[in-house]
Amino acid sequence: MSKQTVYIALTLLVLAIVALVVFVFGKGKRGKALTPLAGIALAFVVAALLFGEDRLIGYALMGAGVLLALIDMFRRSKNG
Repeated sequence: MSKQTVYIALTLLVLAIVALVVFVFGKGKRGKALTPLAGIALAFVVAALLFGEDRLIGYALMGAGVLLALIDMFRRSKNG
């Protein structure tokens, strides 16, 4: 395995552990739900991390994710 694959695997493992801890210990504390637009933005950012070997595709996906997140933040701020 290459170093990059090991780093990605370790990152996913740490993310899974953090999610498990949040779900187990954070039962009583619920924040605001993720909007569909924010979920799509998150998916674009994760895809950019996964397909980041080709810079053009990686930066395009990251830019789309950030743009969608900004649009979502702007829409949520207008609605109160």
